[in-house]
Amino acid sequence: MFRALYDWTLSLATRKSAEVWLAVIAFIESSIFLIPADVLYFPMALASPHRAYRLALTATIASTLGGVAGYFLGLYAFQLIAAPVLEFYGRLDDFETIRRCAGRETTMVLLVTSGLAHLPPIKIVTILSGVVQVGIAFFILTCILARGARFFALAYALRRWGTRIKDILGEHPWAFPVFVAFVVAGLYLGLKLMTGSHGPLAC
Repeated sequence: MFRALYDWTLSLATRKSAEVWLAVIAFIESSIFLIPADVLYFPMALASPHRAYRLALTATIASTLGGVAGYFLGLYAFQLIAAPVLEFYGRLDDFETIRRCAGRETTMVLLVTSGLAHLPPIKIVTILSGVVQVGIAFFILTCILARGARFFALAYALRRWGTRIKDILGEHPWAFPVFVAFVVAGLYLGLKLMTGSHGPLAC
């Protein structure tokens, strides 16, 4: 199923309505869709580096709005909608594991790591944020900054080192998010060690 969804999402990049689809995928990835918007953003930005910033803005706004939708699913419709969606994708156990040890402080940290590098997956953290009732203003601001940083960092790289980045990402489309994931994971583990097992990063 994952491969089929991945191929279908990737195919949207060649359509005339690709930017609309980018907004749709960025919106639904935050709560009900398995494939991240990066899969669609990469080939679109690679093909048209001069539009990279515009596409980054589109993806950031749509992803933030989708995050808000996921937040309210967690807040008001977890058992009815959010839990079945997570179970369908095989993510419910992951969610429950994080939920058992994550308070508001930990969830705030996870909002940053998931926004930057899908660590943990965005949909898990947006729904969790609603469940544990993270402040909505903080939630929205974090979504804009973290998710925007991810898309605009790639846009900047493409505008500055377009040819070289295009060659690398053209052959390995997951290279950028994987690299960021390792960096964020290192920062997360470092903070966890610094705060101790009983600190806000105890998850």
